Amino acid sequence: MALDMVLRDYEAAGRQIRVGMVGAGATGRAIALQLGTPVPGMRLVAIANRTLGNAERAFREAKIHGWSRVSSAREAESAIARGVPVLTDDASVLTACEAIDIILEVTGTVEAGAAVVLDAIEHRKHVVMVNAELDSLIGPILNEKAREAGVVLTNTDGDEPGVAMTLLRYLRTLGLRPVAAGNIKGMVDYYRNPETQRAFAEKNDQDPRKVTSFADATKLSMETTVLANATGFRAGRRGMHGPACGDVREIAGRLPAQAMLETGLVDYALGAAPHTGAFVVIHEEDPLKQAQLAYYKLGDGPFYVLYTPFHLPHLQIASTIARAVIQHDPTVAPLDGPVCEVVTVAKRDLKAGESLDGIGGFTAYGLIENAADARAADALPIGLSEDCVLRCDKRKDEVVSFADVVLPAGRRADALWREQQARWPLRDAKAAPARVLAEAAS
Repeated sequence: MALDMVLRDYEAAGRQIRVGMVGAGATGRAIALQLGTPVPGMRLVAIANRTLGNAERAFREAKIHGWSRVSSAREAESAIARGVPVLTDDASVLTACEAIDIILEVTGTVEAGAAVVLDAIEHRKHVVMVNAELDSLIGPILNEKAREAGVVLTNTDGDEPGVAMTLLRYLRTLGLRPVAAGNIKGMVDYYRNPETQRAFAEKNDQDPRKVTSFADATKLSMETTVLANATGFRAGRRGMHGPACGDVREIAGRLPAQAMLETGLVDYALGAAPHTGAFVVIHEEDPLKQAQLAYYKLGDGPFYVLYTPFHLPHLQIASTIARAVIQHDPTVAPLDGPVCEVVTVAKRDLKAGESLDGIGGFTAYGLIENAADARAADALPIGLSEDCVLRCDKRKDEVVSFADVVLPAGRRADALWREQQARWPLRDAKAAPARVLAEAAS
């Protein structure tokens, strides 16, 4: 039965997918606002956030009333069974709560986010990661653990990787051959920082560091890494090509044809109308099929662009939730091991002894790089860069390596990243994408 009809029947029968959310920042509050509508067949029943006031604000803005503070999974189960939504400052209360079907991880953090995902998997809960920071770093190993546990771990529709992947999967069902996919990006300036972005962040009730990561290419690189790992497509070069386009449909002629055909590409159209959403490039060489596509205004080929002119994470996440719980279908998840990574690049001249301040900070930005190239350079992933202390000076725009830094001790994310590297050791950069493309074409 179609998903919308299943959710309608759930609602009619008084049955709902019970959603617990960890994180109540700007994105979490927007998700709560939409799920509080409510969406047929699902309910937001719990929020965990370190600052309880933010969780209360999310419930209040969503017009979800009568919540109760809880400190244990048993208290949460009892309250939810009575129809009372709950909030807590302890994420483990939600991951252990048997009255919750799926966890939304919306912290945007690496270390804390990894703990939430692992705990949810251990308790056999599906997880939606609204967290490109975590997914781009250790998504493959987390996904492996979820598969072993028999649960779904997925990134979300509404964020660009999910928008692109939903379109790409649809096109594959039509017998078409996707050869590139990516984001529509308004601007990129590697050197933005929390001070340059503060006014914009305050105007939009967002965190300056988060907004900085949007502007300095780090978030773009993380999102396209998530997409690369889900498709097998590569980056054409460090940071991608990012051609300027008046309209997204121009990108078919702006990306290198041979690279699209050989490995597939993740990339972005810079400044292109419709100024939001995601695109997929397909390839068609049959003259008769080209004539049909030209008749329907897609151009002369052999490369054609199809796109979704919106990305609405707070709205589209409902589809990902339903697909995960009802169909056990991840919207976007790694095929296998990492295809791309996001490497750390100095945002300014840095001196030995300085501490890197992580994603969206003053010291570094992140750029997508093919995994084999990143490992050959021993590059430090941006997701592991926070609080690393430099052993040596680094010039502006120079890639930071593991040898250049002292890592903080005892971080779970470091151990997971090492486990991921051991699980998928360095291999030929072209082998996996070529295999994926050949399978898709057949």
